[in-house]
Amino acid sequence: MIKIYNTLSKNKETFKPIQKGQVNIYVCGMTVYDLCHIGHARVMVIFDMVRRWFDISGFQVNYIRNITDIDDKIISRALQNNESIQSLTERYIEEMNADAKALGVIKPSKEPKATEHIEDMLFMIQTLIEKQHAYVAKNGDVFYKVRSFDGYGKLSGKSIEDLRAGERVDVDQNKNDELDFVLWKSAKPNEPSWDSPWGKGRPGWHIECSAMSSHYLGHHFDIHGGGQDLQFPHHENEIAQSEGAHDCKMANYWMHNGFVRVDEEKMSKSLGNFFTIRTVLEKFDAEVVRFFILRAHYRSPLNYSDAHLEDAKIALQRLYVSLRGMEINHMEVDWNHPLAVKFKEAMDDDFNSPEAISILFELANEINKNKSLSLASLLKGLAKMLGLLERDPEIFLKGDAKNSFDIDEFISKRHEAKLNKDFKEADRIRSVLLENGVVLEDTPQGTIWRKE
Repeated sequence: MIKIYNTLSKNKETFKPIQKGQVNIYVCGMTVYDLCHIGHARVMVIFDMVRRWFDISGFQVNYIRNITDIDDKIISRALQNNESIQSLTERYIEEMNADAKALGVIKPSKEPKATEHIEDMLFMIQTLIEKQHAYVAKNGDVFYKVRSFDGYGKLSGKSIEDLRAGERVDVDQNKNDELDFVLWKSAKPNEPSWDSPWGKGRPGWHIECSAMSSHYLGHHFDIHGGGQDLQFPHHENEIAQSEGAHDCKMANYWMHNGFVRVDEEKMSKSLGNFFTIRTVLEKFDAEVVRFFILRAHYRSPLNYSDAHLEDAKIALQRLYVSLRGMEINHMEVDWNHPLAVKFKEAMDDDFNSPEAISILFELANEINKNKSLSLASLLKGLAKMLGLLERDPEIFLKGDAKNSFDIDEFISKRHEAKLNKDFKEADRIRSVLLENGVVLEDTPQGTIWRKE
């Protein structure tokens, strides 16, 4: 039985699907005006892990992750670059897909764009107006009437009184109430717009996800996910819109992954501690980055630093080293094996990937002792469920070592020096290789090497 920490109830709950054997998941995706950052990487990898585990657990998974391809930042960046919005967004969608592929993220079942669902948004806004949850302002904007929805604040735990007392909200003279938020923005010069019953305009950000989740998963679905930063106001506003329009619960379970922090401070552009996935991948192997993300529980903060990634690289190397020289022709997971049982218990307990990874190290330690092919097969099989250890160990361990010289020739000369008892020369050769990022390991079968 899979248990999920539900942000809505603030409790860990046993997952009960709406439809037996099926799970419908909606995750808020990226706004495509720039390269994805390490926070986006965490969302992609975490919900890829969740999707994989449901699939392994026998569920038919319908996983939707949207793309925001129209908003203020996109319009501003396109004007700044002197290019069309479509050109900008298509370019960054390609870059996002390249980053996701590098990180081993399986493509979602559907990846809808906001601009493809304007009609769905217009229909939902009209429904909200008819149900008196929304109103048209004098300037043609349409606003959601927050006080009309009794459950507002149930996800974030914020009350109307709290918001009134100190929550920073947009100051807009056209609102009836400062707490109200925009559903439809009236057209402005040099901005894209669509026809609507209230005049030309474009959608607000929050209405996108309500309309798209409803379109693909229905009014009531299993899981809604995203980063912790979206809990308020974005997800709170989604609930108000969707439940106000449809008069039913939007999602049974709300999952939020924790913030990415840099040296214990929240990552943000304003603090200048902002790292794109592309920049990180220039320094570290993509599987190391995936491993680093999964090594922390998805709900906990993830503290980014080169030192932590170096540590993750060394740890992942240890797993690959245990598989070195093992000819595994097929992978089988014996779910009766005690360590496989522990792995499943960890993943069923709110996707506890750190505990699951600790079990991979238990297996690696056993393999190092007895070189058991069955345990090596089990290790690869379990790791694959996390999107790890899918490469040939030799390729991973030697992959990006400096190769401007013949490493095997150096190893041969070192072997010769040792035979001649010239240990000073043997040590010198080892040091030269180490300076060039190559680590030697002497084994009963001979000397092997890996990248540092």
